[in-house]
Order: sequence, then C-alpha cells, then structure tokens
Amino acid sequence: MPDAFRRTSADMSDLGIHLWTGQSGQKYRYTVYMFGTVFGPGPANYIFAREGRPGHFLPLYFGQTDDLSEPFEDHIALECLKQNRVTHIHVRHSDAREEIRRAERSDLISVWNPTCNAMR
Repeated sequence: MPDAFRRTSADMSDLGIHLWTGQSGQKYRYTVYMFGTVFGPGPANYIFAREGRPGHFLPLYFGQTDDLSEPFEDHIALECLKQNRVTHIHVRHSDAREEIRRAERSDLISVWNPTCNAMR
C-alpha cells in the first residue's frame, strides 16, 4: 500500500464491529478500521468500504490473504478504491484454510457486487 495510505500502529484502534451478510444468509463479523491502518501478520478476510453516513458502509472490494501485514499491491483495484473514495477497511482475522476464506469472499461478492472487484 502506498505510504500515503498507511497509518501507524498508534492509530490502529478499531471503530467497532460491522455485520456483513452473504448470499447464503451467513452473517460475518468484521472489525472496522480507518483505511490505511497497518496490520500484523496473519490470515484474514478484508473489505475496503466507503462510509456514506455514520455506520452505513458501501463495500468497494472484498479480499482475503494469508498475511494481512503484506501490502495490498493490486494497482488497478487501488486506483478504483481511490476513485470511489474508500474510507475504511473491515477485517475478519481467520485461521481457516484458504479455500474457506475464498468461499466467504465469494459469498459476499455474490450479494454485494462491489465495484472494485468487478474491475478484475
């Protein structure tokens, strides 16, 4: 992630929990952070989102990773996120296998159809 989007660990306090519902009806609990927060290592699902009004988020991109501390380097998606005024990242840390994290991501994409996933 470019340095302009990075926040220090001192800024890493979470902003609460947000529930996202997949097409399957499964509800997923994500912790909300400001966009640009830097995380420690570990597998996770994440959502880049824009807050329209307090507590109401529009998902822009759903992803999953083996290591959340690694920079997000999808330059096409980053440009899309900037154009769509991303404000937050929602994170769900998970020790689940990659195929389970991918299934969660697909479940959410199927119902929300986020703009920046459609760029891929």
